[in-house]
Amino acid sequence: MLLLLAGFETTVNLISNAVLALLGHGQQWQALCADPDGLASRAVEEVLRWDPPVQRTDRFALQDLELEGHAIRRGEKVVTLIGAANRDPQVYPDPDTFDISREHPVGHLAFSSGIHYCLGQPLARIEATIALRSLAARMPGLTRDGRMTMRNATTIRGPLHLPVTAQSDKKISSVLTAGAQAPG
Repeated sequence: MLLLLAGFETTVNLISNAVLALLGHGQQWQALCADPDGLASRAVEEVLRWDPPVQRTDRFALQDLELEGHAIRRGEKVVTLIGAANRDPQVYPDPDTFDISREHPVGHLAFSSGIHYCLGQPLARIEATIALRSLAARMPGLTRDGRMTMRNATTIRGPLHLPVTAQSDKKISSVLTAGAQAPG
């Protein structure tokens, strides 16, 4: 049950964060629409780095250590800020720029690492890639349409309510919502 809920909640927010980021960076959205097959998976990796659905996680130190001048004792709780780590300028050139053509020679931490590496990451990547590829190919005129509401949480990040409009021969409106708390 945990895997099902964790996988659903994080993947919904990954896709919503991707739509939000892409529509907020028009040139990136247009690039994806021009080449959805070539750029969808890269867009997913960039969203995972730039605005991951899981922003922080807790761990317990397995041994005494000193980190950046701070003593951490075995058994102490440590909060890891994944969103911040993925913006480290020593790892990512121009880390605050959202760029779906970015090369990712160093893996981001959106799926954690080591023994805590996300079991569902291949499925999440596939689902998000298919979603972005389909949106870009079928709805290149997608735009935000109204006030967005972010979820009020410290661990999971993503829009709770994201109104969008797809421009085509006829106007189609929709609202992307995330999670069970979303308004009808």
